[in-house]
Amino acid sequence: MKILVLPGDGIGPEIVAASLKVLTAASQKFALGLSFDHDDVGFTSLEKNGTTLRDETLAKARTYDGIILGTQSHADYPAPEKGGRNVSAGFRIGLDLYANVRPARTRPFLESNMRPGKTMDLVIMREATEGFYPDRNMTRGWAELMPSPDMALSFRKITRHCSERIARRAFELAMKRNKKVTAIHKANSFHMTDGLFMECVRDVAKEFPEVTLNDLLVDASTAHLVRNPERFDVLVATNFYGDIISDLASELSGSLGLAGSMMASDTHCCAQAQHGSAPDIQGQDKANPVSMILSCAMLLQWLGEKRGVPALEAAAKAMDVAVDKVLEDPASRTPDLGGSTGCQAFADKVAQALLNA
Repeated sequence: MKILVLPGDGIGPEIVAASLKVLTAASQKFALGLSFDHDDVGFTSLEKNGTTLRDETLAKARTYDGIILGTQSHADYPAPEKGGRNVSAGFRIGLDLYANVRPARTRPFLESNMRPGKTMDLVIMREATEGFYPDRNMTRGWAELMPSPDMALSFRKITRHCSERIARRAFELAMKRNKKVTAIHKANSFHMTDGLFMECVRDVAKEFPEVTLNDLLVDASTAHLVRNPERFDVLVATNFYGDIISDLASELSGSLGLAGSMMASDTHCCAQAQHGSAPDIQGQDKANPVSMILSCAMLLQWLGEKRGVPALEAAAKAMDVAVDKVLEDPASRTPDLGGSTGCQAFADKVAQALLNA
């Protein structure tokens, strides 16, 4: 079982190294036979190769069982024509990683940002290969342009193919959970694009009569995430909406630092923390590695389900449990959660908790 590791920028190398400690413990305990190869993306690749993402890296990634992608400092990259390629977008388009899966849940032993008495346990299924993102909806060129210095235009692409397949993944996931799907849209304003998305969601819903389908306007969904988060199980959304509401849900549930995330196609899967590269704490051993660790657990879960390997699924569950066990102790938490434990020491505690379970 070969995993390609791409540490990335900022705190990426630190949280990836921490996650590899936990994965190594899981591999040992469950006899997974994981092996890890490393390569460069982001600023390290830019310095060595003149680009933040080489085509050779994408081609190489296709040959691996799974991918671990560290955080990237996209906002600080040079222009694309100067080598500043969006790494996440490159992987999503290059490997067709259309399903960005982002869970968010509260933990009874951790303070959340919810209203008193409210809890959350949901998953956002975000389409990740088209939509409002100008770098991933054209065969060539960008979907943004400025005809004059005082006017900018941006084009959005929504297709039946991409809408149907993300909807189907959402309903499949709901069948394993509480059999509820909420589609997030703005079809009252975007009649054609969000209208097509909703048409596809409703068509797919007919294949899953046991699942209850609701829909919400994206602006209303933000209010309900705050007011009634318990109403949600699986939310399905286009790229831009899914990006926004997943950050809101994760922060409400406790912190973006606790939010696992994976990007998957029908044949490939990549673990990627939901948060950014936090260059202000780079190299200080202050980073919270939970999001990256949980993202790696999601990668194992995906591989286990796809390949019918129960040990991979058991390892993923054990990683989740070990993270929660360490988080229960206030002294073991990282500084962003009010503790004083460093990034690597936190990972050591999680690895030990997994091995001792």
